[in-house]
Amino acid sequence: MNIMVVRNDKLGDFITALPTLYVLKHHNPSNRIIALVAPLNRTLAESCEFIDEVIVDGGEEILELAFKIKQARIDASITLFSNTRVALAQWIARIPIRIAPATKIAQIFYNRRITQRRSRVEMAEFEYNLQLSKALFPDISLDFPQPLLPFSDDIFKAFCTEYEVSKPVVAFHPGFGGSSDANWTLSEYIDLVRIAQTYEQLDVVMTFGPDEERLYNEAKELLGESRVVLYRSVGSVVDFAALISSFKLFISTSTGTYHLASAVGCETFTFFADTRFASALRWKSIGAVQHHFMIPLNPQGRGEMFEKVKQALKNRLLTLV
Repeated sequence: MNIMVVRNDKLGDFITALPTLYVLKHHNPSNRIIALVAPLNRTLAESCEFIDEVIVDGGEEILELAFKIKQARIDASITLFSNTRVALAQWIARIPIRIAPATKIAQIFYNRRITQRRSRVEMAEFEYNLQLSKALFPDISLDFPQPLLPFSDDIFKAFCTEYEVSKPVVAFHPGFGGSSDANWTLSEYIDLVRIAQTYEQLDVVMTFGPDEERLYNEAKELLGESRVVLYRSVGSVVDFAALISSFKLFISTSTGTYHLASAVGCETFTFFADTRFASALRWKSIGAVQHHFMIPLNPQGRGEMFEKVKQALKNRLLTLV
């Protein structure tokens, strides 16, 4: 059976779809699994052994997208997050079985509509996604391995040589690209970095995306002469995933890089907004070892939480040295 899974939005959202893609493939290895993704997720999707084909949604007109989909000869589709455009394209492509959550006007174009009520946040996003696979295979196992995305340490070894890294790595990623509802300031991240610096048995790294040059320069100025490695990711998402898969701890807000770190097996310290919809309950990632912290909106609560984070970080670092 040719099965298309649609998750054509941001990096973190796509990673929440990976368990669904995995279980569909492993339910029956003869299934051909096709992922419809946004352009930024193409290389990551192509690196997954449980994805057989990738269709890139480049924002083209509905008929052009429908033609792309029709060429794949799809027997069934599972749309994890829908909109009218992608729903209509599948209807035009005449996919026999079209599964999606029963939300929004787009649901009229699907013939298996599943009531989920995600706004109640009764489970995590990746768990809602997995649940939809049962609409196609009621007896499917929803188990998936940890880590789901294993990598070799080749890129990490090259990184260690270039940056003279020889100890276990604790990484801080202060950016968030507008995809998170809560984060610490750069100065607060520097405070956390300085705590990690006191542990001489560890190497400390700050990572930045390719479009975070300003943040990189500000961090460089704040740190001055320091043994902290400042690393700007200039390769693909897959290259960055391979690198952080060998890190011991990844500290960031709830954004795509957090989901990536968790998926490749790196332990995470992650910051969430203190609201139900943006919480760890909804957006916890797919990895095995995660530590979640909710940042209150009010200044006093925020300050108190920051002190708790500092103490939790000290406690965790003690176990890594």
